[in-house]
Amino acid sequence: MRLTIKDIRGKKKSREKITVLTCYDYLFARLLDDAGLDILLVGDSLGMVFLGYESTVPVTMRDMLHHTRAVCRGVKKSLVTADMPFGSYDSPAQAVRNAKRFLKEAGADAVKLEGGGRIKKQIEALVSAGIPVMGHLGLTPQSASQLGGYRVQGRESREAAAILKDAVLLDRLGVFSMVLECVPAALAAKITKAVKCPTIGIGAGAKTDGQVLVTHDMLGFEGKVSPKFVRHYARLGQEVRKAAERYRDDVKQEKFPSAGESY
Repeated sequence: MRLTIKDIRGKKKSREKITVLTCYDYLFARLLDDAGLDILLVGDSLGMVFLGYESTVPVTMRDMLHHTRAVCRGVKKSLVTADMPFGSYDSPAQAVRNAKRFLKEAGADAVKLEGGGRIKKQIEALVSAGIPVMGHLGLTPQSASQLGGYRVQGRESREAAAILKDAVLLDRLGVFSMVLECVPAALAAKITKAVKCPTIGIGAGAKTDGQVLVTHDMLGFEGKVSPKFVRHYARLGQEVRKAAERYRDDVKQEKFPSAGESY
């Protein structure tokens, strides 16, 4: 059976760490679901991973719904959360309308929004409509240019206080969990103790209630230099390149297909 929002919230009470990875397609959904991940996040990071954009900003609702449908077709147990892309929740009414599409048309269990007090009304409207919401504070990629680029947030006391205030607000509004991205470990630990909902860290130290990484970073599909917080559990980029090179050579040298691979 699919995990529920209640199951995820219960993991904080039982002090069981929550495991989250991004996912963008059916094949990886099957593999990650079989591996026992608690949450698969259909992140708007697909803009960089799958679509070749420089940021998440160009990602559309059409893109996100397409990939969320694919992920949901491959999942049996994990809870699926979909990122609401930039420009899809500018008003409470728009947020509810688009979030319902993720649940009704794509099969997602929840949606994720970036921001704190500035999207208070949107979160209130979503929760009132019965739509599970995951929050996202710290480094929020959709507004990275306003934050001075992809850098750690909350190092200064005033910044840290603002993030903590937003976290308490989101918790009070009823989010079922929140991502804390690129904040000092001490701040993430403080927030985790201050809120009732689970915190999911990425570049936020080990004292959050769970962790999330971009799957393609975790698997070592090479591209740009990985952030400090990424750990490579494989080097699949190298393996794919080597396999493609061997295939290229075998075709050029007429070693593939062999007689046994021919009709």
